[in-house]
Amino acid sequence: MTLSDETLRDQLLDAALMHVPFDGWTDAALGAAAQDVGVDPDAARAVFPRGAVDLALAYHARGDRAMVDRLRSEDLGRLKIREKIAAAIRYRLEAVEDPELVRRGTTLFALPHHAPDGARAVWQTCDLIWTEIGDTSDDVNWYTKRATLSGVYSATLLYWLGDSSPDHAATWAFLDRRIDDVMQIETLKARMRASPMLKPFLAGPNWLASRIKPPVRMPDLDLPGMMKPRK
Repeated sequence: MTLSDETLRDQLLDAALMHVPFDGWTDAALGAAAQDVGVDPDAARAVFPRGAVDLALAYHARGDRAMVDRLRSEDLGRLKIREKIAAAIRYRLEAVEDPELVRRGTTLFALPHHAPDGARAVWQTCDLIWTEIGDTSDDVNWYTKRATLSGVYSATLLYWLGDSSPDHAATWAFLDRRIDDVMQIETLKARMRASPMLKPFLAGPNWLASRIKPPVRMPDLDLPGMMKPRK
């Protein structure tokens, strides 16, 4: 009986997690995982065509799914938007079994030829956060929210990797400060839009921003990054 691609992918990823802290997200780790699972290296390559980078992205996607599951299981209805964002980022980081797995991932995605994959993975995480907490923006704000959150998430992740405080208390305080910074910018933007003096100057940019639409997922391909522009 042959394993399904999804089952084999999960088994290989589970097996690789024991090797990544020592070998990094490398083809060596994938090869060792294939040996542990007892499958041919070619079969491992079939489910992870680009080898180590696809393996690392699969691990990142698994963490995203864990975050989404926890967001849906928690009662966040009474929380403010900023509190929901902080909770989502905390859930995402708490989904990591071993910080060394993420540390090795940052090394991989720091390589120029893998940097776009890393950026897309972070964007996907932040897109999921905004989607799960009910974002309904339908203009340029769709992009700015995710871009801003990507910066907050990335900074918090790096801080978390070096944090040795009990229960990562210093990380959560750092996250609160970063969100405070963003909220101050949003407050300033709101004041500018409401200003009678500035409103005429913002009419053109605001009109242009309203014409920019977010992408939508292609209905037949539910994969990260597989999007097309709205009409």
